Amino acid sequence: MGIKNTKNLLTSSSNSISKEKPLHLYCMPGMAASPKIFEYISLPSPIELHYLSWIQPHESESIEHYALRMCMRVKHKKPFLLGVSFGGIIVQEMAKQIEVEKVIIVSSIKNNNELPLSMKMAKKTNAHKLLPTQWINSLDALTLFTFGKGIQKRLELYQKYLSERNPFYLSWAIDALVNWNQEYSLDKIIHIHGERDTVFPVKNLKGPLHKINAGHAAIITHAKWFNERVPKLLLDQV
Repeated sequence: MGIKNTKNLLTSSSNSISKEKPLHLYCMPGMAASPKIFEYISLPSPIELHYLSWIQPHESESIEHYALRMCMRVKHKKPFLLGVSFGGIIVQEMAKQIEVEKVIIVSSIKNNNELPLSMKMAKKTNAHKLLPTQWINSLDALTLFTFGKGIQKRLELYQKYLSERNPFYLSWAIDALVNWNQEYSLDKIIHIHGERDTVFPVKNLKGPLHKINAGHAAIITHAKWFNERVPKLLLDQV
């Protein structure tokens, strides 16, 4: 399966989907996190949840090729994709390579113009390459980067969601994030974002946005909101 250079393969057939047929929603966690972050997400039939986990990157692997390998774990045609934070970037790259119904990104960005200034500067100075060393030496530092400063008083509680501390993976992931070259926003992206997000501040975001009163860990702290709204968003009922 080769990488396609098309801008977007999102389909527009959502309205014609029979509500009796299963809707397959593949969920991608944030950087270094495990699918446990979705433990409070419970969606009604006909939605069926499938969880994707991080795989080890290859040496000098592009984010496009990494996403292609992740696509091979998708077992249903024209699925729905949901990605959190850096996982939101991965599912957008996946949507360029396979046909999907819709993409939902949570606590993420739609293009590299929405990166915070600190990450844009890191791209020029390579300062981000120091972060993995800090994360390996300090689980607290990795937890704060993954879930945002809003969970500072509950660090130990959130550390159970971290599954990836491999130095090579962490170096690859932060470099892929800082150097993401997508300059446009894909069509039909549903963007859900916390107004108190400290990793990707809402002030940098453009375009349609479903704002919630939450921080970067919204998928965990505001699971009730997602359980109520995501089915409607998938079925165009909002």
